[in-house]
Amino acid sequence: MIKVRELSKEYKIVQRDPGLKGALKSLFKRKYITKEAVKGISFDISKGEMVGYIGANGAGKSTTIKMLCGILTPTNGTVLVNDIVPYEDRMNNALQIGAVFGQRTQLFWDIPVRESYDLLRHIYNIPKEQYEETLEMFTEVLNLSPLLSIPVRQLSLGQKMRCELAAAFLHRPDVVYLDEPTIGLDIAVKVRIREFIKEMNRKWGTTVILTTHDMQDIEEICSRVIIINEGVILYDGDLQSIKSKFGHKRMIHFDLEYDIEPSLPKELDGIAQITSYDNETRKLTLSVESKDTPVASIISIMMNNYKVSDLTISDPKIETIVEEIFNRGL
Repeated sequence: MIKVRELSKEYKIVQRDPGLKGALKSLFKRKYITKEAVKGISFDISKGEMVGYIGANGAGKSTTIKMLCGILTPTNGTVLVNDIVPYEDRMNNALQIGAVFGQRTQLFWDIPVRESYDLLRHIYNIPKEQYEETLEMFTEVLNLSPLLSIPVRQLSLGQKMRCELAAAFLHRPDVVYLDEPTIGLDIAVKVRIREFIKEMNRKWGTTVILTTHDMQDIEEICSRVIIINEGVILYDGDLQSIKSKFGHKRMIHFDLEYDIEPSLPKELDGIAQITSYDNETRKLTLSVESKDTPVASIISIMMNNYKVSDLTISDPKIETIVEEIFNRGL
């Protein structure tokens, strides 16, 4: 569905001295610096895949998405979306894609949501029967009934994002780009949005590219992740592989029967670390590399040295793994 080869994007940024003098000087002689936002990246995405495209702020995520949408023209490299070059054939490309940008809206600000959808039906030439069937389904899944008669400017952030998602999928596009679709939303709205995205993928085989800082979105929706940093792809593979490769560090939480001065038994020196201890709850947390020492052995040693009333073991979260990749590299 998507083929990206050696894709690069450079920006020329004006360097200007401060103040009136600097402004006047820049009128006659400008200095530029070149910033390479994306540096020769390549990847393929198959039809129906749901891919998480993640990285720190300024890593090049949104620039890549804008080139895939046809909004930006690459400096070098090639992009094909369903055999269309997006920035050369923008109209045909727009007919087969949907997009949600968390900080932007595609709905019309001063008219009711239903009228925005009706305008989009004419823009995308959606057959009336298909439009009514799709809107009825979206209304049920996203609970849009109370919102359709309200002008967009009067909606809350969560309500607006639900309406934006419906607008992006309204013409049943082959590819949907979701750039921070759950930013600033409460957990109930996030759950509804995640379920909607998965349902559209199951029903129509929609290819989804998701960029987000909410790693729970990635774990719930995507089976594959592409990690980009400073314009370069650090990792491209399935989510489970990255967890197996980098997710060896586990947290063991011990509920102790009495208060202690936290210290490790000698047998665990260099094997485990105390990450926290709460005097009030008497909860002691250890961090261990499970690939080096079996967790069962560590638990046995701790229980031989302390009175333990309960314990829990947790795997590392995906955000912890991503942070480790940024810090250590691959």
